[in-house]
Amino acid sequence: MSPRWEQCPDIRTGRHVAFHLHAHVVFVTKYRRDVFNDAMLECSEEIMREVCAGFETELRKFNGETDHVHLLVHYPPKIALSKLINSLKSVSSHYLRAEYTGRINRIGMSSVFWSRSYFAGSCGGAPLTMIHQYIDGQKRPL
Repeated sequence: MSPRWEQCPDIRTGRHVAFHLHAHVVFVTKYRRDVFNDAMLECSEEIMREVCAGFETELRKFNGETDHVHLLVHYPPKIALSKLINSLKSVSSHYLRAEYTGRINRIGMSSVFWSRSYFAGSCGGAPLTMIHQYIDGQKRPL
């Protein structure tokens, strides 16, 4: 069998699809308030892993600072990234507010935990220049 058809452990398959989709996602707290400590980040990671599992996605990496979190998500093509992000933000906000009410109230956050905006970038695979070269190198019929 050709080496290009060898199964890569990172490539997931479905009935009619093989995929390797990753997104780098960043959520920022409302007004960039410094709310997270280590315990909150651990709790947030656990919540977000459960939400991802519910969407048949995999949270590959998670980390954060006092005012934002970074996620690396491996997701199937049937998932709308915006719906996954909406669920991640709403569920984590709900549980974090319930668990850390005192801390969140002391910091002076209003009823909104996350900023409405977020960053989502595709990542992984070959660099764009390599993909451009590959597409340009196709044998187009005349």
